[in-house]
Amino acid sequence: MKFFLVITFLFFAGSLIGWGIELIFRRFFSKNNPERKWINPGFLTGPYLPLYGFSLVILFLLSYIDVSFISNPHLQKVVLFALMALCITFFEYIAGMIFIVGMKIRLWDYSKNWGNIKGIVCPQFTFYWWLLSAIYYFLIHPKILEWLFWFTNHIGFSFVVGFFYGVLCVDLIYSLHIMTKIRQFARENKVIVQLAELQQHIRIKNEENKEKLHFWLAMKSEKNPLLEYLRENMKK
Repeated sequence: MKFFLVITFLFFAGSLIGWGIELIFRRFFSKNNPERKWINPGFLTGPYLPLYGFSLVILFLLSYIDVSFISNPHLQKVVLFALMALCITFFEYIAGMIFIVGMKIRLWDYSKNWGNIKGIVCPQFTFYWWLLSAIYYFLIHPKILEWLFWFTNHIGFSFVVGFFYGVLCVDLIYSLHIMTKIRQFARENKVIVQLAELQQHIRIKNEENKEKLHFWLAMKSEKNPLLEYLRENMKK
C-alpha cells in the first residue's frame, strides 16, 4: 500500500513539476516560440505532462540500485545519475516512437540537435536528464517518506490528488479525440504532423483573425476547423 501511494504521489508531482519546467523553457528558450508567448506545453489540455510523471517514478525506482561495487563514492553517484539519464532517455524514445508510429504525430523535434536519434532523443537533453537526476537524488528522494507521511495524514490533499487523476482521465479522452483526427489526416496524406509547428500555426492564424487566444485549448479556433489548419500547415 505504501509503495502504491508513493508511485501515485510521485506521478502527480512529476507531471505538475514537469509542466512547469516545460512552460518556462518554451516561454524563454524554445525556437518554436519566436514571439516569446506563454504556451501550454504537451498534447494535453491541463497543467501536467505525464512523461515527467513517469520519469520521476523511474528515478525513484532506480535510486535503490546498488552501485557499491564502485569504490569511489563520487564515481558511484556519477554512474548512478548516468544510468538514470539513459533509462529516462530510452523511455522518452519509446514514448516518442509510439506517437510517431501509432498516431503519426511528432510531439517534439530534436532533429537539429547534434547526435540526435530520429529527432526524438539527443545527447543535450540526456545531459539535462542527468542534471535532473542529481537534483532529484539530493533534494527530493531523501524527503519522499516524509512527504508520504504528510500526504496520508491530510485527507484534503488526498482529495486534490484524486481530483487530479479524475481530470487527467477526462483530459486524455478529450485530447486523444483530437489526436485521432490528426492521425487520420496524417495517414491519408502520408505525413508526420509536427505538433509544435501546428500549434504555432493555429496561434498565428488566430491572431491574424483577431480571435481570442486559448492558452489551455491550443488547438481551438472559433472560425476555422482543425482540418483546414492541418492542410495549411502541410502546405507551409
